[in-house]
Amino acid sequence: MHFMRSFCRGLLLTCFTAATPLILAQESARTAPDPLLSGKLKTIIAAHHGKVALFAHQLNTGKFSAIDADLPVQTASTIKLAMLFHAMNEIAEGKAKWDEPITLQPGDAVSGSGILNQFDTPLRITLKDVLTMMIELSDNTATNLAIDRFGVDAVNVRMTDIGLSNTHLYKKVMKPPTGPLPPDQPKFGLGKTTAKEIADLATRIGECRLHTDLSLRPTAAEDAVCKVALNMMTHQFYRNTIPRYLEKLDSSEGSTAIASKTGSLDATRSDVAILAGKAGPIVISIYTYQNADTSWTADNEGEVTIGKLAREIVDAWSPAGLDSKGMIPGLGLQR
Repeated sequence: MHFMRSFCRGLLLTCFTAATPLILAQESARTAPDPLLSGKLKTIIAAHHGKVALFAHQLNTGKFSAIDADLPVQTASTIKLAMLFHAMNEIAEGKAKWDEPITLQPGDAVSGSGILNQFDTPLRITLKDVLTMMIELSDNTATNLAIDRFGVDAVNVRMTDIGLSNTHLYKKVMKPPTGPLPPDQPKFGLGKTTAKEIADLATRIGECRLHTDLSLRPTAAEDAVCKVALNMMTHQFYRNTIPRYLEKLDSSEGSTAIASKTGSLDATRSDVAILAGKAGPIVISIYTYQNADTSWTADNEGEVTIGKLAREIVDAWSPAGLDSKGMIPGLGLQR
């Protein structure tokens, strides 16, 4: 069972990256937002007790929907995708290795999501372990270990280099900054982004477009790195947002058609996902913020709202649903 799960999820990235570089054609392929879908999404948003920023794009058709998609928002843990992307580049370039040792020292652990803060220290693990826990469990301690390894500034330079000027990691999680912070940091906390920029970042990961020059095809080394990274995203532990109404299987035992990264604070719920639609691949980023419901239950209104919006998008663009096997022949992407 576990071999088959890994095999199917490996095919997810293989099929995604076997495509011609659709990301190159994204801007030219977009003409106007899908008006019928936009109306349905706005009805759901109007019922939400809070605010919503959203960007969704079906890569093979160019269909898109954008609601406050260029508005900078509080990322919560979705900014960890920026760290993952930077680490992917460093590994592909031979500047870091999956198996290099990282040591969790006494005093390194922080509270919040994750499991590393429950382990005895000192603890020696690999960089791959660190990034896996950062993505799959949104482990805050693991995130700080990754920041120790690569640095905040390097991540932000990488985001600027690929054109994401409003995507910024400010500091470690639940740790004081080591230097002066930008004046907008108190507003955003750990990080900021826009719904469109983070969706573009997820698309880069899904298509394995690591370079600033999007015309360059992935090398064999980059393909291998991207396969590992996307596999982390398909093992996302928190599945009450975008997968909420779309996934009717046990993704811990079977395969999945959704690779994602979530983010949560008291008044914020967010999710960024790559979905294997039978009618074509869809990238969705949704941020709910200033939410009236600050509870930490499975039925938190922000999480339910994200689930409803994602279901509406998939129903509109891929009526036959998702490829539940996670193999993605339904992506419709061919070399």
